[in-house]
Amino acid sequence: MITIEDFAKLDIRIGKIIEVEDAETRKPMYKIKVDFGPLGIKQAIVGIKPNYSKEELLNKKFAFVFNLEPKKIGNVLSECMILAATQGDKVIVLQPERDIETGSKVS
Repeated sequence: MITIEDFAKLDIRIGKIIEVEDAETRKPMYKIKVDFGPLGIKQAIVGIKPNYSKEELLNKKFAFVFNLEPKKIGNVLSECMILAATQGDKVIVLQPERDIETGSKVS
């Protein structure tokens, strides 16, 4: 169990994927660039390649952990994390139900 204060430390934001490339990693992954509007652009490595084509991700909005400590994965600095639900090998990324501005805070 965590406290509400622990949960409040997560800064979850809506970002729009503006670039998708194959990542040079051992596992099938994408390198993405994410536009968070007035908060700027970040990049990430995401392990959703077996479940999504580049076209399914490009120019779409998803929920991301925005304040994640950056970590080098392969030769890329991953600066945020896409949120997804999993069931076995199935991965479904979380999207807003309606259109909302990039950078919007999820609460």
